[in-house]
Amino acid sequence: MASLLLLLLLSISLPSISSKSEGYISATISTKGLTFAKDLLISQSIDSFEPIQVPDIEKSTRIPLLGEVHVVASDVTIESVNVSGSSVAAGESGITIVASGASAKVRLNWRYWYSSWFVEVSDEGTASVQVEDMEIGLTIGMKSENGALKAYITESGCYITDLNIVTDGGASWFYQMFIDGFGDHIKSSVETAITQKITEVTIKLDSLLQNLPKEVNLNNIASMNVTFVKDPLFKSSSVEFDINGLFVPSEEENRELVSRFSSEDSVSDSSKMLWISLDEAVFNSASDALFQAGLMNWIVDTVPEEFFLNTATWRFLIPQLYKKYPNADMALNISLTSSPVVKITVGKLGASINSDLVINVLDGTETVPVACVAIVVSVSGSAEVAGNNIISKAELNDFSLELKWSNVGNFHMSLIKGTIRLFLKRICIPYLNKYLKEGFPLPIIHGFTLENAYILMPSAKIIVGSDVTFNESVSVDLRASILPQVKEIKYE
Repeated sequence: MASLLLLLLLSISLPSISSKSEGYISATISTKGLTFAKDLLISQSIDSFEPIQVPDIEKSTRIPLLGEVHVVASDVTIESVNVSGSSVAAGESGITIVASGASAKVRLNWRYWYSSWFVEVSDEGTASVQVEDMEIGLTIGMKSENGALKAYITESGCYITDLNIVTDGGASWFYQMFIDGFGDHIKSSVETAITQKITEVTIKLDSLLQNLPKEVNLNNIASMNVTFVKDPLFKSSSVEFDINGLFVPSEEENRELVSRFSSEDSVSDSSKMLWISLDEAVFNSASDALFQAGLMNWIVDTVPEEFFLNTATWRFLIPQLYKKYPNADMALNISLTSSPVVKITVGKLGASINSDLVINVLDGTETVPVACVAIVVSVSGSAEVAGNNIISKAELNDFSLELKWSNVGNFHMSLIKGTIRLFLKRICIPYLNKYLKEGFPLPIIHGFTLENAYILMPSAKIIVGSDVTFNESVSVDLRASILPQVKEIKYE
């Protein structure tokens, strides 16, 4: 059960980085989400069920006229299990799953022997056992341990109320004796075997959780810290997980940011399976990591015709530029001077971008910087969910210009402001939106897809509410499913 809950939440790979005491991403699974995970778990468990071998059962009994009869049930195998009803609930001790009205098919070999008048009499055959009205219960607790999740059983059990035994061969007296003498033994053996299987699966799950990688690597540029920062919070109708969620440049230590996230801000509306809350610090850490990796520089040498980059076109904007370099081609070098600062207000995304626009003249084979203008741009936009990504579209709000230096004399910013406005709206903003359209990946594991998702934007965070679908064609092998499929992200 815990593995499937994590499959709804995690997308992680590569080695560990230290976790912080605060979480910047919170994921909450509602009762609807727990029910989805439970149904998927039971369905996949039945489809992939492997027969369970039960220890042999031996019994001796005295029968009038025959004396002592020895009976052995061997190769006792639980061949299949079916579940007709089930329930799941979250509580203070963890997640409880109950499969009720379950049934199982058991096959076994039987053999008996006894001595009569110095002659040993024996017989053997097979039997089928139909187990009915079986109830299987499991409560899994989880806690954070060194940035990973540790799973453990707080309670488990299997209880059988009825079984029907059909023997192939054997005398009528043996049939009744077998039922009377072995019914309770078969019950307890099956109950014990299924309970042990639950324990084995949970131990394996715990081992996998403890060894899960703890960061997402983006092309060796930056890494997202996905260590768990506190124990899961079990409520009456939901389970909440908090992870660090911040991006840092590769091979650098995480830096403290002021977290605005509080568990009190989480949403657990039962109309959606899953809620993911992302603090604006997550987006700012990604912005800062990309800036430090040097990915926020842009050379513009090809533009639409109305922005023809030639000093002749700019002669009325910067007259001395044309005088010094008549009819020379130009190139613009845009470099951010600091990482963009993302601000999330109620219902709106915003960002402040500080950049330098260096005007270059192409003088033969030489590129000559002639002026530098500082541009502070304010953009805003909305966000939506597409697939497993948050996508957005920016619009220009306002901008300011300041001449930092010039080799072609001073010139008023008012002369170029109109051209820069068109340049920002027609070239820079569409270029930015090209990448915003690719989206910010949400921590959803390979094989699961968000469905009917919507976004809430209170102050300083984005909250995604969604149902989840599972691609049945994807392998659900425990290790293959938990380990993520990290999509390569390219920056040009």
